[in-house]
Amino acid sequence: MSGTTTVAASKDAGAAALAQHQPTLYFAYGSNLWLAQMASRCPTSTYMGIARLRGNWRWIINGRGYANIVQVDVATGSSVNVPGSQASHTRPEVFGMVYTLLEQDEARLDVNEGVPLAYTKEYVEVDFWPATNGWIDIESVQPQQKQVLVYIDRLRVTEASPKQEYITRMNAAVKDAVDCGVPIAWVNEVVRKFIPTTRSSTSKGLFGHA
Repeated sequence: MSGTTTVAASKDAGAAALAQHQPTLYFAYGSNLWLAQMASRCPTSTYMGIARLRGNWRWIINGRGYANIVQVDVATGSSVNVPGSQASHTRPEVFGMVYTLLEQDEARLDVNEGVPLAYTKEYVEVDFWPATNGWIDIESVQPQQKQVLVYIDRLRVTEASPKQEYITRMNAAVKDAVDCGVPIAWVNEVVRKFIPTTRSSTSKGLFGHA
């Protein structure tokens, strides 16, 4: 299934429910960039567009083997949570995709993300580019400012290697993200430092945690 087809299916799935409830805007930056995984985990979720978290945030794979975003002291290069730690020397911004979540799917996602032991829930401000019928050219469109929900691991903030199964899911996620408009230059500089290129699979049964 192509990225565009999956986006359309995701929008249709959540349309009726969203008309009755005020959804949460959720910022995905790890394997939930994979549209099929989000549709499986959160059936009423709707893909809304791409976003960028700027400032002193960097994308890493942490000690659990999953994606995390780390708040960094720009002056020292160390994690805010662990003074003296070494942070990635990649650019201080994180790209991701925004979805709407109804209450029941937010609860389901909490379980998948291991709240509160693995990740905690916070709200951050992002630059947001609404979805179009296909790829979003962020260079020519002025972003909006949105407050979004994000899952962050504040305890495990040092760089590590990804779990093997997570590499497969992240490659599917990267494909969808780039198809939607996340800059491939950012992917190559940041994500590919941790996630090697492999043949991605969209088979059922791969939608694990994180």
